[in-house]
Amino acid sequence: MSVVSDVSLTSYSKFDFVPGDRVLFFDDFSQDNIGDFPVKWNTNGKGEVVTNNRYPGKWLKMRNSTTYLPEISSNKFPDNYTIEYDMVVTGEDRSGTFNLELTSLPNKQQVPGAGDNPGPGLYLTTQMNSSGQIRYLIQTTLTDGSNAGGNTDLNDETLTGKPNEKFHVSIAVNKQRFRYYVNEVKVLDLPRALPKINYNAAVFRMWGWADDNHYDALFSNVRYAEGNVDVRSKLMTEGKLVTRGITFDVNSDKIKAESYGTLKEIAQVLKDNATVNVKIIGHTDSDGSASANLDLSKKRSASVKNSLS
Repeated sequence: MSVVSDVSLTSYSKFDFVPGDRVLFFDDFSQDNIGDFPVKWNTNGKGEVVTNNRYPGKWLKMRNSTTYLPEISSNKFPDNYTIEYDMVVTGEDRSGTFNLELTSLPNKQQVPGAGDNPGPGLYLTTQMNSSGQIRYLIQTTLTDGSNAGGNTDLNDETLTGKPNEKFHVSIAVNKQRFRYYVNEVKVLDLPRALPKINYNAAVFRMWGWADDNHYDALFSNVRYAEGNVDVRSKLMTEGKLVTRGITFDVNSDKIKAESYGTLKEIAQVLKDNATVNVKIIGHTDSDGSASANLDLSKKRSASVKNSLS
């Protein structure tokens, strides 16, 4: 694959994350007004949609001691699903934690408190201190909420971040197997990480960022999707593949680096089946003129073609 010739994709050469193909929840806060709390979420505290001068789009500015619950309607998570999000941390003198809890809530209308004990399931913590170092910890909890094995500290000097730098998180769940990526790095791959419970909620909790301190956490592009695309089966038996795993910069034909896992799978199928011919069709959103979007669609298709050649 020539895709690795692109400097932005080079570090993703071993990235094997492929997003789920059926989107169950997505929010980039584009439908929300600046200063409002997002309509697709519930909370026990505060938060507001903001923009910033470094990264495009809208972001949820999260507050200290607050829980955020996306309004995911399904009563039970599927056996196989993926979760992704982007995050930016700013500030210089206050550390904090951002927690993701995959769990079972008896009442999804009642948002857990940020300081409540985690429920049954998996509890993932991302820590960032004032020097910018990111630490990753994971623990599972028993059905009574007690700790089952303590924290697994996976701090690594190669996994560091700095204030104001955006990082992308990708999570793949296959029954009890839990895989966790930060940018191009696979941080965790645990075959028996998740206790066997009826998962129905992804709970996001903030702790340590105070309202009177210039240390904020911004959160966006939250995507929860079912299953993984069987690329080979789709192409060889159905004759087509529709994927949301190839994404681009805003108003650009530049492929985002986290698309590498999907591109790599498609390239392998084409390599193994050299007689197969494919037609690539790109899409854009409805913003802008029809002619501009058509031109962008063609350029995006060309970018994908070039990456697979």
